[in-house]
Amino acid sequence: MKKLKVLIVDDSALIRKILTEALTGDPSIQVAGIAANGKIALAKIPSVAPDLITLDVEMPEMNGLETLAEIRKLYPNLPVIMFSTLTGPGTQITVDALALGATDYLAKPSNTGSLEATVKAIRDELIPKIKVFCKQTCAVSFPASRALSGGYNLVNGTGAASNLEALPQRVTATGPGSASVPWPTKPASRPVSGPAARVDAVVIGTSTGGPNALTQVLPQLAADFPVPILIVQHMPAGFTTRLAERLDQLSKLSVVEAADGMPIVPGRVYLAPGNFHLTVQRQGTLFKVKLNQDAPECSCRPAVDVLFRSATQNWGGNLLSVVLTGMGQDGMKGCELIREAGGTILSQDEASSVVWGMPGAVCRAGLAHEVLSLADMPAAIDRYARRNRSVGPLQALGAK
Repeated sequence: MKKLKVLIVDDSALIRKILTEALTGDPSIQVAGIAANGKIALAKIPSVAPDLITLDVEMPEMNGLETLAEIRKLYPNLPVIMFSTLTGPGTQITVDALALGATDYLAKPSNTGSLEATVKAIRDELIPKIKVFCKQTCAVSFPASRALSGGYNLVNGTGAASNLEALPQRVTATGPGSASVPWPTKPASRPVSGPAARVDAVVIGTSTGGPNALTQVLPQLAADFPVPILIVQHMPAGFTTRLAERLDQLSKLSVVEAADGMPIVPGRVYLAPGNFHLTVQRQGTLFKVKLNQDAPECSCRPAVDVLFRSATQNWGGNLLSVVLTGMGQDGMKGCELIREAGGTILSQDEASSVVWGMPGAVCRAGLAHEVLSLADMPAAIDRYARRNRSVGPLQALGAK
């Protein structure tokens, strides 16, 4: 059996040792190389030819963001998992890395009590991610000429991915919580036949690859967007605050991390905080954010299913749900409720997804009214939100 080759990039000798011990405990994984900074890592990639890279974010000489930008230029399909801390500026750096095209992230364990517990925590969380992301439809190639020539320029001046080619190669393998049967290559789309019910709220669910997807969708929505948007992005506490700040900076709409009791108003975007489920509470004609720490669903808190279920209870069929890239199938059960209530469901297509798990599950269940590329998603969201609604002249998407 061919082993999956991993290149570990971290300036801490202790972290490199712990990661090596954690990964080599699995017979299907080989630590093909280690590097103390990004400059060394870039020099090693052509000879090591890794299937995946774990990348620290704060390193001397060449930090993780600089290294990631170069990797995306030279090897746009090579999976990269950021391995960072949760505290201080590390959270912002990790969010920036995800927006630059990192495949996923994993927080460095803290307060585990022992070295053995730390190794086990890393092994339990990191190895499943490695196995999913390394099941590529195409092998990554490492020609020396590309490593020397500089490859493609896939990053724009703001640091966000400039087009979909900056995304890692899509992954169609199942992950934790996924169905055991493969996703269909071309899911059947079921277009809406005639006007749907008026949309009074948009709910979005996403996971792996979501931060990058959200930076490509939300900034394209016009400032006069007529309804509220509620989002569940699978992230731990700490990261969602930074992500909301970044999305707010990029978008014409106000993007906030949802807080308990916050009024839900049109034209505002509410991001579920890490480790809290986001639900909706109705008081007469007013809607408010209600957070809770009930048990995880689909092994997630926040969970997309929780938001979708609560939204259906409050808005009925006057909902537009959007399922973007992500591992697993969180959101599928919620989409069943939305579909039964008469709401509309949009799903991201396989080609533009980093992981076609969550949107693939929705498609496989026959719940999606439209299956769209990430590039086409903003216009579709805007179109449905304005349908059957008396508003002023439609602003061009992206206009000031």
